[in-house]
Amino acid sequence: MTRQSLIGLVFGLFALLGLSTIAAAQDATALPPLPNVIDARVTIAPERARLVVDLADRTAFSFVSLDDPRRLAIDVRAGTFSVPEPEGDLADDGLVSAYAIEQAGADRVRTTLTLAGPAQVQQAYVLDAFEDQPARLVVDIIPATEEEFAANVERDLAASETVVPAASTPAGGSELPIATRPLVVIDPGHGGIDSGAETADGVKEKDIVLAFSLRLQELLVESGRFDVALTREDDSYLRLEERVDLARANKADLFISIHADSFQQPEIRGASVYTRDENATDVLDKVLADNENASDVIAGFAMPQTMAPEVVGILLDLMRREMRVQSYMAAQSIVHQLEPSVALRRFPVRQADFFVLQAPDVPSVLVELGFLSNANDTANLMQSDWRDRTAEAIARGISTYFDSLEEEL
Repeated sequence: MTRQSLIGLVFGLFALLGLSTIAAAQDATALPPLPNVIDARVTIAPERARLVVDLADRTAFSFVSLDDPRRLAIDVRAGTFSVPEPEGDLADDGLVSAYAIEQAGADRVRTTLTLAGPAQVQQAYVLDAFEDQPARLVVDIIPATEEEFAANVERDLAASETVVPAASTPAGGSELPIATRPLVVIDPGHGGIDSGAETADGVKEKDIVLAFSLRLQELLVESGRFDVALTREDDSYLRLEERVDLARANKADLFISIHADSFQQPEIRGASVYTRDENATDVLDKVLADNENASDVIAGFAMPQTMAPEVVGILLDLMRREMRVQSYMAAQSIVHQLEPSVALRRFPVRQADFFVLQAPDVPSVLVELGFLSNANDTANLMQSDWRDRTAEAIARGISTYFDSLEEEL
């Protein structure tokens, strides 16, 4: 080989190597880097557990049920993890007794939950980063029968040859089947000549809660699990007793009233969920209830002195005990799903004497989305991404509430 041909060969190899390096670099830039798992935590209760995985960015996930011993393994597509406490034991009275986090592969971080008994995933979903919160994977776990757990293990084993990422459980959906299609009646507060709370620049509660209620209805209908009705679908006025009567006449399985009030202390902010009690949780709760109950008079419609026997029965009965229990269960389920998604008031499950929660035969809750007297809450209430995130959380809460009723049957 001549010197010239050798030099040509060397330059050719360098050129080929350079092209390969450029191609590899282009391939590397074509694919986004795998995110880091920042943190993970498990919260437990006798009948429920939740895994929350903090992520540097949205990513795919999957989960499988494993036996001998009973475990749930949750994988996220991630290149690294920096969890401060990657393993630990939990209290003895919960669904999960221990957890461990490991790098299960170059592109997988696995969280293994050791179960105290048979359990199953109720729903799993990824939340986008918002405000100061990172992206998160949320996995809710509830008890299962021995037969259900064994069936899940068998199903996951059969699918192990072709593992595909799990899809986020849609808002209002569930990993569990439901036997019926419950009727949910959504009540957008105020309307017509009753604007409700209002900001100095003209933002009206009646408009905020109607837009939110329509979005919540859309999500629940899309889930395919519910029949949904609204007490009003436009800017019309309804008396409080008419709202209650609509829910009762249609034999609603859940009545949920949507509000966004104001208060003279502008620092008060955050969402909360109310059930009915003649004794308000605190002074603010009593003021809110009194203001809502007076809305008929404010709007120019005095409450009738002689009420229909049915309405008198509602007032005297003050909700039957079973409806109180179910209403509280619904409120807890909704707050549990709101927790990772929005700012909440301290002690967000609250009680007050709201008229619209008086139906003795319909579980009823009132959701305060936030306060129009608070600048941060008002800004959130005006944003479509906040509305969507909050409506999705409430839809999940409604779904988990009905799941819990199915478990009791």
